[in-house]
Amino acid sequence: MANIEKQRERLINLLKELFQLDQPELDFGFYRIMHAKAGQVSDFLENDLLAIIRDAFGEADEARIAEAKAAWEAARQQAEDFGAPNPDEAPKGKEAKAAYEATKASGSNEGDVYDHLYRFFERYYDQGDFMSRRYFARETDGKAAPYAVPYDGREVYLHWANKDQYYIKTSEYLSNFTFDPTQATEYREAHGELLEGKPLKVHCRIVVASEGEHNNVKVSEQTERYFIIHDAEPVKLETGENGEPELVIQFEYRADPEKTGQEGTWRKKRLDEAAERIKATLGELDKAGDYVTALMTPAPTEKEKNRTLLEKYIAKYAARNTMDYFIHKDLGGFLRRELDFYIKNEVMRLDDVEHADAPKVETWLAKVKVLRKIARHLIDFLAQLEDFQKKLWLKKKFVVDTQYCITLDRIPEAFYPEIAANEAQREEWVRLFSIDELEGYSAPLTVDFLKANDKLVLDTQFFEESFKARLVASIENIDEQCDGVLVHSENSQALRLLQKRYREQVKCTYIDPPYNTSENAFLYKNTYKHSSWLSMMANGLNIATNLMPRSSVLMCAIDDTEYSNLKTLLFNTFGDDNYVG
Repeated sequence: MANIEKQRERLINLLKELFQLDQPELDFGFYRIMHAKAGQVSDFLENDLLAIIRDAFGEADEARIAEAKAAWEAARQQAEDFGAPNPDEAPKGKEAKAAYEATKASGSNEGDVYDHLYRFFERYYDQGDFMSRRYFARETDGKAAPYAVPYDGREVYLHWANKDQYYIKTSEYLSNFTFDPTQATEYREAHGELLEGKPLKVHCRIVVASEGEHNNVKVSEQTERYFIIHDAEPVKLETGENGEPELVIQFEYRADPEKTGQEGTWRKKRLDEAAERIKATLGELDKAGDYVTALMTPAPTEKEKNRTLLEKYIAKYAARNTMDYFIHKDLGGFLRRELDFYIKNEVMRLDDVEHADAPKVETWLAKVKVLRKIARHLIDFLAQLEDFQKKLWLKKKFVVDTQYCITLDRIPEAFYPEIAANEAQREEWVRLFSIDELEGYSAPLTVDFLKANDKLVLDTQFFEESFKARLVASIENIDEQCDGVLVHSENSQALRLLQKRYREQVKCTYIDPPYNTSENAFLYKNTYKHSSWLSMMANGLNIATNLMPRSSVLMCAIDDTEYSNLKTLLFNTFGDDNYVG
């Protein structure tokens, strides 16, 4: 029984990781939502799940034992009726007794079920995502048995590892990472309840972010971006919502002209430098004593014996922004399919069934029944959380800022005095159009100059909201008069936002995706480089099809690395009969 308890505890610990309950120190985004649900999830794992397990084993074992015992007693009675001197030694009685003893001994099934549940869920889970990681337990003629992908009958079917997932771009996460070191296991083991009730918020932020691979700009070795500690002000204290000081660690995310050596080694060197700067600067801040105590708490690993909590979290922050993530489109369906595949190949072993005796087959069937019942409860609960993430991802995002670019000839002259007096707009025109070389230029500008150059483009970002509101109100049917829209957003979110207004109106689409070459390859944790790229492309293209009429054209810039994959994907999305060149 002690071994069964260990197996059960190992399974529960894995499930806490799956349900994101093992990171109470992270305080942002989905982690904050999970903290709010932590009580409900913990109650499910520690109470409801154990009740389900006990009921499942109780139902199965008691029923099977009673049935086996009745069969043995019936066989024994039959032998006695025929006058057998030793009923238990009669062939039928002996067989029935063996079946009964095997059934009674099958209490070990509980440990087997825990082990199978652990192996199944561990197999498909990888650092926050559920991935297709299939193992082949059985072999035929020395070769791994094939796994059939879902197929809908088409002549050619395109499939890749994470086809059934939404690709989440790392730039969605780049600016937001918050943690409380006092919630870390290492801190509590070292300091106990020293700061119980007094959270310490630490925010990692980007203060100078260059355009890089996070914005789909193709990078070369010379322009690779790194997390480098902000030189002018590495750390600072801000007043939080509760009036308590909160620590901010400031990074730059930019190219590094000093880079020498291999990529991974150089990234670690920069993070080690950041940790040293932070340690040195923390001591200079007033009211930072508790942060020093918490962040200097040892958090060693097998390779890094002297690692502290500070180094643990800045490494996690950097890693989080150099790997991409996925949300499953149908986690429940995926795991249920994989569970059936797992049971058929690694629990039932269908090839062995015809050679097994009846008691052994009965034992397998009982184990499968319990395993399936428990696993399906867990899958349903996991699917609820993943579906919630999916809803958040698919939910239309708020437009946080809207500006207009309008040529002066469309603006009533009553606005000209305010425009002429706006220094920010004048400086922008000098930078973009060199208006300081035109006749009549002066600083500040004059109304006559504006009238003489009425094709200059006014940008409302340089004016107050009241001016913008009056200007927009003065132009009749402004949406109809706008002949261009520029959206700054993650591409799939922007495409979803434009669906209704621009459905089947986009006559030409040009895309210039990452080439996925060695310098800007997708850094997904499972190294599914091409599969990750395909998921990103497929998500955008599937939405874009709704914006394009039948007569539209799509053009794409790509190089040899992903050319064949892109061509196949486009054939799959638009049909090969629409291929032009």
